[in-house]
Amino acid sequence: MAKIKVGIIGASGYTGIELLRLIAAHPNAEIELVTSRTYAGKKVASVHPYLGSVLDLTYQDVDTKRIAEQCDAVFTAVPHGSAMEHVPELLSGGAKVIDLSADYRLPQKVYEKVYGMKHAAPRKAVYGLTELHPEVKNAKLVANPGCYPTGCVLAVAPLVSSGNVESIVFDCKSGISGAGNTPSERSHFPNLAENILPYEVTTHRHVPEIHQELGRFAKVKIYFTPHVIPVIRGILTTAHVLLRTKMRGDEIERVYNEFYKGKKFVRLVKTPSLASVRGSNFCDIGLYTEGNSNRVVALSAIDNLVKGGSGQAIQNMNLMFKLDETSGLWFTSVP
Repeated sequence: MAKIKVGIIGASGYTGIELLRLIAAHPNAEIELVTSRTYAGKKVASVHPYLGSVLDLTYQDVDTKRIAEQCDAVFTAVPHGSAMEHVPELLSGGAKVIDLSADYRLPQKVYEKVYGMKHAAPRKAVYGLTELHPEVKNAKLVANPGCYPTGCVLAVAPLVSSGNVESIVFDCKSGISGAGNTPSERSHFPNLAENILPYEVTTHRHVPEIHQELGRFAKVKIYFTPHVIPVIRGILTTAHVLLRTKMRGDEIERVYNEFYKGKKFVRLVKTPSLASVRGSNFCDIGLYTEGNSNRVVALSAIDNLVKGGSGQAIQNMNLMFKLDETSGLWFTSVP
């Protein structure tokens, strides 16, 4: 089988760089071209020296028509509002698209309300959380999930699917890279070192994604608060799940094992930690019951740049091109 020819629009941000790192070692794909308005004309390795001797590519300006002609798969690793400028022409040119922005994750009206802008090019996309959406394999356009929704939804979906959940309080801790590579108040070292910063405490724009995906199973009340912590990678989600009726620990574990049977990147573990998933595409989940109460604590750990971003995008690509979903992703963490 010929290798998949890959294009990356926006290959200089954190998720774009991570795509470069991962696809460079993918046995069934090769990078055809990469774009960056900031670094157009410069060698990738001159901007990111750690890719020296691995990638001999030069950043180009965006030419959507040419990218569609040259590439089988295109990743749009750009800010929200930008992907919609490229996606229609990429699709009409015959490329399959995995969008890492938020532009195609939500219905048009919800997107416009949450992101405060008119959607210029609405299209129907498959939400690319493969553990919940096997239809990814037949998709032409996949909306790669947000990092927080990935950790939150995977942590509790089995319980919500049981119909026994009344409400969930999500408390999430994210590494600095989740804020992007443009310095901000919550990614500037003096502000964050030896510190934890809560932000968008009740208003985070990823909440509609969580509602959307869990709402496919049952109607539940959801509360979400994110924090940024002084690590580079990873999201640890603590989900306080309030059940309608009590369940024993072994019952809950059985529900999770059945729900995630055959899902290779989800692992049930005793104690999830960022070190156990760093650099990998795994989502580790731990389950805890509280004596005689209706509360279950579900913990999940992911690398926000891999399972919460570029790794999941490649997992989607693998399925879209009828490959094993683990292709190019089957490796452990870097503890």
